[in-house]
Amino acid sequence: MTTYQFPEKFWWGSAASGPQTEGRIPGDHKGDNIFDYWFSKEPEKFFDQVGPEKASQVYTKYKEDVQLMKQTGHNSFRTSIQWSRLIPDETGAVNPQAVAFYNSYFDELIAHGIEPFVNLYHFDMPMYLQEKGGWLARETVEAYETYAKTCFELFGTKVKKWFTHNEPIVPVEAGYLYRWHYPEESDMKKAVQVGYHEALSSALAIKAYHETKQDGKIGIILNLTPSYPRNENDPADVKAAQIADAFFNRSFLDPAVKGEFPQELIEIVTELEILPDMQEEDLAIIKNNTVDLLGINYYQPRRVKAKETAVDTTNGPMPEDYFDNYEMPGRKMNPYRGWEIYEKGIYDILINVRDNYGNIDCFISENGMGVENEARFIEADGMIHDDYRIEFVQEHLKYVHQAIEEGANCLGYHMWTCMDNWSWTNAYKNRYGFISVDLADGKRTIKKSGYWFKEVADTNSFSI
Repeated sequence: MTTYQFPEKFWWGSAASGPQTEGRIPGDHKGDNIFDYWFSKEPEKFFDQVGPEKASQVYTKYKEDVQLMKQTGHNSFRTSIQWSRLIPDETGAVNPQAVAFYNSYFDELIAHGIEPFVNLYHFDMPMYLQEKGGWLARETVEAYETYAKTCFELFGTKVKKWFTHNEPIVPVEAGYLYRWHYPEESDMKKAVQVGYHEALSSALAIKAYHETKQDGKIGIILNLTPSYPRNENDPADVKAAQIADAFFNRSFLDPAVKGEFPQELIEIVTELEILPDMQEEDLAIIKNNTVDLLGINYYQPRRVKAKETAVDTTNGPMPEDYFDNYEMPGRKMNPYRGWEIYEKGIYDILINVRDNYGNIDCFISENGMGVENEARFIEADGMIHDDYRIEFVQEHLKYVHQAIEEGANCLGYHMWTCMDNWSWTNAYKNRYGFISVDLADGKRTIKKSGYWFKEVADTNSFSI
């Protein structure tokens, strides 16, 4: 039996977001975001037509939920403030119900020894800003800066770990390249502008945080999908993987940590004549306001080969004009999500950050396994026996441990997610939590993985 011992004060916990957990109740005065609006117009695009208004009812059940976090070993927990809840309309007025809710939520976490890690943006663009262009508009960048400052002023004495964005590549991919999310466009010029404005807004929030002499740390959460070439000895495959990496990882990783965009990406958008609109001082702001802390979301690798198929010109230029995706024979899969399970990827990311990004303070901010119809794993004790999730986390943690042993500055591990939560168009199709949620009545029940995780957190170790 091998014991994997983690550093003292390691952050054990999970991650969620406001729009995926809070829900809405009459009188909460939350404004609509793009998912509220989209669901109201096209509910058929959401699994079982379950929308964000219900989510997991955290808005009314957060005190119970914090007790359950304690019972599942959390010493830290990440969620997000909903921009459309805090500032519900274009007047810019702050919603007092939102302030009271978040203050009470954070107080409850702190009172139970769980440090709140708070993210500012998790795909939930307020609809009043989307109507003016969303991240395409400079006005949104300015509104986000004001929103960030407001959050720091309201909650900065309680929250010491802030994050500007969660997975900023997702609004680029989902909204403006592949039509997975509203506004369902496919336009690479717009995608470049959206990504640029997100990166700029992040730097402006970091600048504001440091200028107000806050005494915590501020970072960003990036979903890093390491790009592996089909053949490491084939220069064409290696180059294709480098370009994919520049599009989907380094596009935000480099400006966030190094203050500059990857040269490969600059060359491509210059050649395509789709450089974003910029103001004179922007690049200096990005250069001089990098993150204190990097959150790493890891779910799957990206496998890439040199371009062999014809370029699809239907929607104009696309990232896939420069590479083809590659399906590795014999890969291990999560059949419910359609994602490859490759545990070593988490190690490769951490070593890359160690070697090429100054070994910045970082942590695993999401990692998890979505499974459909988990109720079939309920046993006589009434609990879901999700041994597959325990195995998934263990196998990833073994590689996290190895990276730490080899000098990576990884400070914690947060699983996605605490309790089953609403997940965009998938709604509750795949369940990810340590805690199950009954959609009929909101009842919470700890799964086997939750009790296992408490043992890990209590001992700062596990043995297998």
